[in-house]
Amino acid sequence: MTPIRHNSSDGDPMLDPVLDAVRDRVLAVGVRRTTLTDVARRAGVSRMTLYRRWPDVRTLVGDLMTREWIAAATAAMPAPSDDLPGRARIVESLVNGVGAFRAHPLFRKIVDVDPELLLPYVLDRRGASQDALLDLLATAVRAGHADGSVRPGHAERQARTLLLVVQSFTLSLRTMTDEDDPGLSTAAFTDELRTLLERTLAP
Repeated sequence: MTPIRHNSSDGDPMLDPVLDAVRDRVLAVGVRRTTLTDVARRAGVSRMTLYRRWPDVRTLVGDLMTREWIAAATAAMPAPSDDLPGRARIVESLVNGVGAFRAHPLFRKIVDVDPELLLPYVLDRRGASQDALLDLLATAVRAGHADGSVRPGHAERQARTLLLVVQSFTLSLRTMTDEDDPGLSTAAFTDELRTLLERTLAP
């Protein structure tokens, strides 16, 4: 769902201030009205410093989305201390993750103002955060295979199928809900997602 990271390093002390600055600017005015000059000024760095690392705003926003989406997905996972079987851990992570993504201020801003940024990662290719999520899911699926809570199968294929399902709920749920009808509310669809995931994974 996000672009591949470009010339960025998690250990770079400049990275977070710049990403924080672009996040603040995008939340205020959207991607199309954000410039590298705006970001440089807000981050307290020179414009040429940014140009050496990011050729344009969209590439910089790609790194921002990767950081934000991975953080949101990780925060949605049950605590490691929770004594949950593999299937329950996967279901809780994905159901919570859909809610976290849909409530995320940056995600909402992009969907409302600059949705074209997401299209390549829905229609054409995977991005960095999708690959990171697939790694997490495949590991969790294998753990479910090991404890018997997830039906046997090709772990990577199962992980990709799960991501396809939750992407559709994340991106398209609001086109299907009707909050005036309790049976078509967001909460009702969340319950349906939980049931779907449970039945997909059950042995």
